[in-house]
Amino acid sequence: MILAGVLGSAIGAVLGLTGAGGGVLAMPALIMGLGMSLPEAVPVSLAAVSLAAATGAVVGLRRGVVRYRAAGLMALLGVLSAPVGLWLGHRLPQPMLTTVFCALMLYIAVRMLRKPARPADADGPHEARNCMLDPATGRFRWNTRCSATLGLIGCTAGLFTGMLGVGGGFLIVPAFRQFSDLSMQAASATSLAVIALVAAITASGSLIHGGGIGTDGLAFIATTTLGLLLARRVGARLSERTLQRLLGGVILTVALAWLARQYL
Repeated sequence: MILAGVLGSAIGAVLGLTGAGGGVLAMPALIMGLGMSLPEAVPVSLAAVSLAAATGAVVGLRRGVVRYRAAGLMALLGVLSAPVGLWLGHRLPQPMLTTVFCALMLYIAVRMLRKPARPADADGPHEARNCMLDPATGRFRWNTRCSATLGLIGCTAGLFTGMLGVGGGFLIVPAFRQFSDLSMQAASATSLAVIALVAAITASGSLIHGGGIGTDGLAFIATTTLGLLLARRVGARLSERTLQRLLGGVILTVALAWLARQYL
């Protein structure tokens, strides 16, 4: 239980700082650190990530940085695609799933590390993107292009959530940075809201299909939330550049470690 608590706290800290990486790290931690099988790890990972993300999303809502309409759309489509991912996860070979997942993580990590962060207080207009904020309201300017972009991100995140028990934040936050002019803090908080909704529903489905949570799993879930709360306090003091590089480094490290475990 001590190891489960340490690992859970670390996962929560990363999730709190970046709005992503919780599920990406939770699965390797549960499988490699606690010796769980993939079917055993999925419901624990989803439950831990959903509870911690919900806590972080509430904090973001109080600060007014969560774009809740975008989160609602993405979560709705993510919930619809997650059962497809769950179905695929029980039928496709694990080595193939791991390889595809890691390849996507490597691509995202390189993009995050190479791309310069946008300062939150930069002067002048932002580069035109699929989803742009209205300076007067701080909300997205909704149009067909923006809706389609957010919907596709939500569907893809839900698919990976079902297949591998990840929260989807590893995809959502970089996608926000690529296709919108959200700050890192707003992207992180909105990502947590999406993760909370999608992971909670998917976790319920996984438990119904026979997944269970033991003592180590419960300790892992509880400490993940605690780690997130502590990290959110620290994250508010870090720069956009630091947070973006932290996320890229975490994703890169996990992808390489998971590939090494699979093939070496």
